[in-house]
Amino acid sequence: MAATINPGDDKDRQITLVDDQGNEELFEILFTFHSDDYDKSYVLLYPAAIAEDEDIEVQAFSYDANADGDVTSSNLHEIESDEEWAMVQGVLNTFLDDDRLSGE
Repeated sequence: MAATINPGDDKDRQITLVDDQGNEELFEILFTFHSDDYDKSYVLLYPAAIAEDEDIEVQAFSYDANADGDVTSSNLHEIESDEEWAMVQGVLNTFLDDDRLSGE
């Protein structure tokens, strides 16, 4: 999966994902985090073009971070192990359940 990071401030970062057929889709960065257990950084994304009443499908990838921990790689990495997916799902659930984090 290739990605292009679109410039903007930290609250309004976007990534354009390009699939194997060359189709592009714009995504908003929900949040990023680092796992010491896996020694990887992760980014959680959701489609930028989504209606208010639509369910949001969050996608997660590991990525290569710069010294500041920001998404800078043009190459995102798919999460392949069930254990790693469970960890990412746990972080997402914590985010969604905590009003202070999710902004609800």
